[in-house]
Amino acid sequence: MTSLLEIVLLVLDVIWFVIIAHIIISWLVMFNVLNLRQPLVGQIWDGLNRVLEPAYSRIRSVLPATGGIDFAPLVALIAIYALRIVIRNNLYGF
Repeated sequence: MTSLLEIVLLVLDVIWFVIIAHIIISWLVMFNVLNLRQPLVGQIWDGLNRVLEPAYSRIRSVLPATGGIDFAPLVALIAIYALRIVIRNNLYGF
């Protein structure tokens, strides 16, 4: 059971880094450092949006409207961090 929980923690780490990459790329696109018309940047951006948008849309449906600021990635990161804490604290109880 411990190895399954370690695998879950690994998957949560990968999701964490994918969300961080999405946030960084969104900032770079917003400040015109990256251009979405470049094929590689456009494909990476589209892939990250396709992977993360289902989770973000569920979070956005619960959050109140905040204007131009999207708090869905922040809530997702906090949820992942909280889940990691719960798993780590109960890891050796199994």
